[in-house]
Amino acid sequence: MRKLVIGDIHSGLRALKQVLELAKVNPKDHLIFLGDYVDGWSDAVETINFLIQLKHTHHCTFLRGNHDELCYDWLFKGKDNPTWFNHGGRTTVASYEKTDSNTKDAHINFYQSLENYYLDEKNRLFLHAGFTHLRGIEYEYFTKNFYWDRTLWELALSLNPHLSPDDMHYPSRLKQYYEVYIGHTPVTRIGKTTPQKAGNVWNVDTGAAFKGPLSIVDVDSKEIWQSDPVYTLYPGENGRN
Repeated sequence: MRKLVIGDIHSGLRALKQVLELAKVNPKDHLIFLGDYVDGWSDAVETINFLIQLKHTHHCTFLRGNHDELCYDWLFKGKDNPTWFNHGGRTTVASYEKTDSNTKDAHINFYQSLENYYLDEKNRLFLHAGFTHLRGIEYEYFTKNFYWDRTLWELALSLNPHLSPDDMHYPSRLKQYYEVYIGHTPVTRIGKTTPQKAGNVWNVDTGAAFKGPLSIVDVDSKEIWQSDPVYTLYPGENGRN
């Protein structure tokens, strides 16, 4: 069984189908989705429908992203969030305007079922964004940090690449886990389009919402698969640009 981690999709269903095929995903694989399933391209409803069906045939762990919470707040609670609307939400709202109440109810259940993090048997942590407590996730007071925090990735990027985890100066926050896998902050911000490792943190958000591809990483072998740049699969659309 492979353990495969999938970066931020942002409604790019065509890219998701493409990269799952490239990785030759099968029902024995454990698929860990890092969140942000919607807000970007035009397939918001179709993406969630696909993921719901995928859970019936594959071993899936679905983590919560900040965009998923924002969509849930609008869909279930009727919260009007102009900032979200201008950062991908407008396209998501347009997608939901074409669907029925039963589909919306099923999607609300999906959003409610999302997990804040997943910790495996090898002490590898998977979550959308990060955490701030020096002793790890169990001590995190502000649980929204799991899908909103950016300081974990900033901390990892600031490390001297030659610093060992055994060094007394290695950050306590990062010592808690063997590896940490996140999305949330696109690596395109540092000029990259492939998953990046800084310290013991892997960032798998390769900018699918913008001009980058969607990526899958095998957490054991570190093999990487990538879709075409997602914008090329949605001609005439702008994504989150």
